[in-house]
Amino acid sequence: MTASFEKTGTNNGVVTFSIDQETINKGLDKAFNRVKKNLNVPGFRKGKVSRSVFDKMYGEEVLYEEALNAILPEAYEAAISEVAIEPVAQPKIDIKSMDKGEEWVITADVVVKPEVKLGDYKNLEVSVDVDKEVSDEEVNARIERERNNLAELVLKEDAAEDGDTVVIDFVGSVDGVEFDGGKADNFSLELGSGQFIPGFEEQLVGHKAGETVDVNVTFPEEYQAEDLAGKPALFVTTIHEVKAKEVPELDDELAKDIDEEVASLDELKAKYKSELAKAKEAQYDEAVENAAIEKAVENAEIVELPEEMIHEEVHRAMNEFLGNMQQQGVSPEMYYQITGTTEEDLHAQYESDADARVRTGLVIEAIAAAEGFETTDEEIDKEISDLAEQYNMPKEQVESLLSKDMLKHDIAMKKAVDSITETAVVK
Repeated sequence: MTASFEKTGTNNGVVTFSIDQETINKGLDKAFNRVKKNLNVPGFRKGKVSRSVFDKMYGEEVLYEEALNAILPEAYEAAISEVAIEPVAQPKIDIKSMDKGEEWVITADVVVKPEVKLGDYKNLEVSVDVDKEVSDEEVNARIERERNNLAELVLKEDAAEDGDTVVIDFVGSVDGVEFDGGKADNFSLELGSGQFIPGFEEQLVGHKAGETVDVNVTFPEEYQAEDLAGKPALFVTTIHEVKAKEVPELDDELAKDIDEEVASLDELKAKYKSELAKAKEAQYDEAVENAAIEKAVENAEIVELPEEMIHEEVHRAMNEFLGNMQQQGVSPEMYYQITGTTEEDLHAQYESDADARVRTGLVIEAIAAAEGFETTDEEIDKEISDLAEQYNMPKEQVESLLSKDMLKHDIAMKKAVDSITETAVVK
């Protein structure tokens, strides 16, 4: 095979390549073996006609298209490898010649990965806004959250206060007409939780069990039910019960209820302080990594990003997100319904920073190439084991899903990130 590449734009070009007669003949043989299965030729059983008879009756040219389909993918990949380019989209194929007995000549219009001119990416000065110190207030706040989780609701005769839970019936109407979804019985509502329309919960504060309250509110202009958006509504609300939150005493017994591995409140505080310190350390490391990578990307030069790469990144991110949702039992349709969004909304969300994500990926790949990172079989095996543990999958399943080249690429990318981060100087 002979192949050449002619650049026609910043990230565009034409690959011209030929397919030799030996390869063509193999393709014709494959095409003939597929076609003959359905042929009925007088004097031959179905599918048993010889190649020489077929060629005399129909001409081998009728096999050209099928033969090309069989051999083109491998020929194109060989041509790409020979001219040493990295296409980032499907090529536009054009057949220049398919003359009998001669090499076939094909051209492919391709979009290639853009060139990255690296700037400084080591010993970068970065600043991060993460305090690694853990204060007593933070430890106490976490214990207080856990304490509140163990709180019990106790009936009270006094008027409801902010933070209390009321059990209510309500009937909503607009202009005297009840509307769908505006009615419920024995509904538990924590006052101040913001669960209901703004203004609803506040009007129940100060009222006791047994009272009926006319709650007047106005639906927000952006309310999801368009027929109700912006309209005033009346909710006739009957309070059946008022319950106050009763939290347990802050002592050693509470500590043991929160975490059975500790024997005292002091032990719980020490454990939480250690956990918070580790979390802050991880947060700090992540902030340093992000800041260093961002600066390395700023220092690099990429003249122009192909739209095809941005488009591919948007769809990759969307598919990854929706795939994670489905693993949690939430289908795309259910997600859009729950969030009140559409596929177009999600597309726009990921499109907003797709350019930055693509640039970052290209720069990290260029650094990995510049550093000449190699990947050992031991590293690949460890990566497979780590992924299997992370996703709770058998190693064999991970190996079947990820090729060796994909794993090598990912490991090299991680090494590149480490080379940027480990040399960063935090100011």
